[in-house]
Amino acid sequence: MITTRNRARQAPRAWLQALGLAVLLFFGPSAGVPADAAAPVSAILIAAQAEVADPFFEGSLVLVMNNLGPVPVGLIVNRPTPVPISRLFPKLKRLAGSGEKLYFGGPVEIGSVWFLIRTDSRPKQSVPVLPGVYLSASRTLLTQLLSRSNPMQGLRIFAGHAGWTPEQLRGEIDGGAWALRQADANTVFNPPSEHPWPAPPAAKGST
Repeated sequence: MITTRNRARQAPRAWLQALGLAVLLFFGPSAGVPADAAAPVSAILIAAQAEVADPFFEGSLVLVMNNLGPVPVGLIVNRPTPVPISRLFPKLKRLAGSGEKLYFGGPVEIGSVWFLIRTDSRPKQSVPVLPGVYLSASRTLLTQLLSRSNPMQGLRIFAGHAGWTPEQLRGEIDGGAWALRQADANTVFNPPSEHPWPAPPAAKGST
């Protein structure tokens, strides 16, 4: 995995602060996500096993997309951050009481914003990932979605993503670091979120 392990262990809160600032300043199209692809993306879902001790990926469930570019990229779908979506869009009153959080998609390009949409029909400026699930980084599309009467319905927003060098992911799966899971809309949008990022500090006296 392309990551910076030592920095993450030493200062995850600093990463979180940088994440929030980057997202607040960003919200433009993100490089690496085609606005309209002719063919669906080949996607799998992987779950971290005990061998994965990296603080970015420990306990993570990752949606991996294999043909967005020359190497696999993914989004961690079960790592909500403490940053509420309403903080990023203070002018959208409908978001004020939603409680929805920005998700940590991975440590690569932490200032980039991608989002997944769950819907029956493909929105413009999005890429099919799974049946009924689409990926985009379009500011125009995100603005349209957030202007709906129920802005966060079928929508999950991520800062950053995960990445692997060529053949690295296959080697990690073969080595037992990751287990394959069923990849569908329910599994992507309804995973248990007991692995927030950064992880909360351990209680005193705990082991």
